[in-house]
Amino acid sequence: MGVGISNWVLANAVARAGYLGVVSGTVVDHVMVRRLADGDEGGHVRRAMESFPFPEVVSHVLERYFNPGGRADGEPYPNLPMFRQKMKKARLQLTALANFVEVTLAKEGHDGLVGVNLLTKVQMPNLASLYGAMLADVDYVLMGAGIPREIPGVLDRFSRNEKATIRFDVAESEDYDCEDLEFDPSEQFDGPLPALKRPKFLAIIASNSLATMLARKSTGRVDGFIIEAPTAGGHNAPPRGERRLNEAGEPLYGERDEVDLDKIGKLGLPFWLAGGAGHKGRLQEALDAGATGIQVGTLFAYCDEAGTAESLKRRVIQQSLHGHVQIRTDGRASPTGFPFKVVELPQSISEQETYEQRTRVCDLGYLRTAYRTDKGGINYRCPAEPVETYVKKGGLEADTVGRKCLCNALMSNLDRGQLRNGEAPEKPLLTSGDDLENLGLFLNGRTSYTAADVLDYLLS
Repeated sequence: MGVGISNWVLANAVARAGYLGVVSGTVVDHVMVRRLADGDEGGHVRRAMESFPFPEVVSHVLERYFNPGGRADGEPYPNLPMFRQKMKKARLQLTALANFVEVTLAKEGHDGLVGVNLLTKVQMPNLASLYGAMLADVDYVLMGAGIPREIPGVLDRFSRNEKATIRFDVAESEDYDCEDLEFDPSEQFDGPLPALKRPKFLAIIASNSLATMLARKSTGRVDGFIIEAPTAGGHNAPPRGERRLNEAGEPLYGERDEVDLDKIGKLGLPFWLAGGAGHKGRLQEALDAGATGIQVGTLFAYCDEAGTAESLKRRVIQQSLHGHVQIRTDGRASPTGFPFKVVELPQSISEQETYEQRTRVCDLGYLRTAYRTDKGGINYRCPAEPVETYVKKGGLEADTVGRKCLCNALMSNLDRGQLRNGEAPEKPLLTSGDDLENLGLFLNGRTSYTAADVLDYLLS
């Protein structure tokens, strides 16, 4: 559901009801810092921080980022240093702390199960994020948007408080010229390290071949699969085979993109179905097909507990009630090159005019790609950054066409968009699955609903 939408409040509500509540760990470091800059309403962030096992880290973060009175009108949010292959200890500690806070709050007050979702593609923060979530006793790790083959081994090593490494993808490098990312808990934190459990790992996949490879060749145990259809929100796997588009310019999916559930079942691991699962009767259909259950995002994204800005919830709900909501699979929007589901919403950068009015800037940098420079060093570029900057770094101008800054837009979805030089805040870009077009039927005249309402509907 994107950055901060599946937040601790929503995950806590789902877990309390006896199901797996999942928090988004992507960009949660900036989410936490902006909550602190806005005064930490309710004191939730600071309450969770009290149980972090390294209080000196907490003291440093609060001293630097907590604003008891909140920001003044027009005051920008503080920005964190963009991730690189090697980061200062304080930056990694903050990332671990942010994931700890989100998971801790999601697990507060009940004995249910909580997971964290991270994107394999967003490599550089992932090791610190995983360790922070494990410090909070996270029960499940869910990862897709790439090939998370190394993550099970990382979880094994972190459960023993050992250093973990993953291969760092660097464009324009020779195959033999590989780079690594590493995180050593004993170097990052002073004092004794707490005992940690190894969470279960669920790989998010869209093909039988990827599931088979991960089951057989991962660096550690894979505990199950989320099988995500191209009807799911957020990033979708590209269609297999020759690229074909419909009249609206959306990528077309075919039989090759359908997962054979019988073959998945023969791998002997549990699996859940995602994408188009948010309607009545879909759970039973999944169970009948051999699945353990379903994963649902879109219906939850507009409930009271979700992190989506209230103004955006109201606009989408009103459009849904009048049958005017539309979803488009945009093959150009995401800097990653993956197709990305976009909600067509006025005054968001789904509109071409609004998109073109935005001044290109890259100051969060989570979707940047590392590349090898002519001098043999490593630099970073993003096709959504200023065009001339991207081209100067060796990128192709054609790759910048239609690219949108998801990092800043998804923060705006939380009503925490950045302000710069007196300009208007960054505009949002909502993502949802195709199920959003059925939201009006689910609402049945209501203008708001809760996570419990969604669960009642799915289980009825």
